[in-house]
Amino acid sequence: MSEDEKWMSLAIAEARRGMGKTAPNPPVGAVIVKNGALLGKGWHRRAGQPHAEREAIADVVRAHGAAALVGATAYVTLEPCSTQGRTPPCVNGLIEAGVARVVYACEDPNPAHAGRADHLLQQAGIAVESGVMREEAWHILRPFAKVQQTGLPWVMVKTAMSLDGRITRPEGEPMWLSGETSRADVQVLRSEVDAMLTSGETVRRDHPALTIRRADLLEGRLQPWRVVMTRRPETLPMTAPLFADDSRERTLIRSGDPATVLRDLVKNQGVLSVMVEAGGKLVADLFAAGLVDEVVVYLAPMIAGGVPAFAGMQDLMLSLEQAEWTVLGDDVRLRALVKATHSGK
Repeated sequence: MSEDEKWMSLAIAEARRGMGKTAPNPPVGAVIVKNGALLGKGWHRRAGQPHAEREAIADVVRAHGAAALVGATAYVTLEPCSTQGRTPPCVNGLIEAGVARVVYACEDPNPAHAGRADHLLQQAGIAVESGVMREEAWHILRPFAKVQQTGLPWVMVKTAMSLDGRITRPEGEPMWLSGETSRADVQVLRSEVDAMLTSGETVRRDHPALTIRRADLLEGRLQPWRVVMTRRPETLPMTAPLFADDSRERTLIRSGDPATVLRDLVKNQGVLSVMVEAGGKLVADLFAAGLVDEVVVYLAPMIAGGVPAFAGMQDLMLSLEQAEWTVLGDDVRLRALVKATHSGK
């Protein structure tokens, strides 16, 4: 690993801290280094608050004083912003700080901004390098990139299934297919998205809460939006947790075309990423419409003989790529991208 990769990996770790917390902004991390030593680091915590570069600059000033920034190198996971929004441009902050070099992983996916930082920084005499650990940083930035490029959020379908491809256990047995380790992993996934999408049938049948239940994962964020897709809203059980718990104001009922619903979530709620926990019909509709970017499947060591996981998809062929297999207790988790629909790099 090169010196640049070493420090960029730390910036990426900072960016991960913002996943699920920054929408409609992307999660970004930054570190500032001088003479081979770390001076400061930071991450974007929430829309309207300082961006990662300014958090890192402030961290350096607190620990070492402003003079320490002169001649330093800033590592950032995304091209520094160059326009005024709710916060001032980070390009200006880096120039004013007196850094000598800026290294960033990914260009801004907004074509109107891509590459602008290079010109402004170089004009100020600052050396610029891009593309360092781009693939790793892009994994965190891809929901933001998809919204910028398509107006649609990143959609992840999560399901647990038996070895015979079923999503329910025989009547009279416990409802869970996956084990405790897998269910704990789902909590982490929920903490990294902005909204949960389910069907009216799932709400009527299972009464899910669709919340983040670990206090540490909720720190610095609200519960994700919980969106119920149904053609018969009058039949929904209003005693279900997502209509009656402390986060009920975060529950939305929607009907109609899934793509329109997803676009409205981006426009009206600022959503970047959506996790789907639903039955086969809604999932099949999302796949058929080419709206799914990623799948997470927890395979349980059992033969269940229940409802097929993706009912209604018998005539739909899908290819997955970048598959990752992880052992979680007695289960195996598959996480992969849907080849035909995921946002390009």
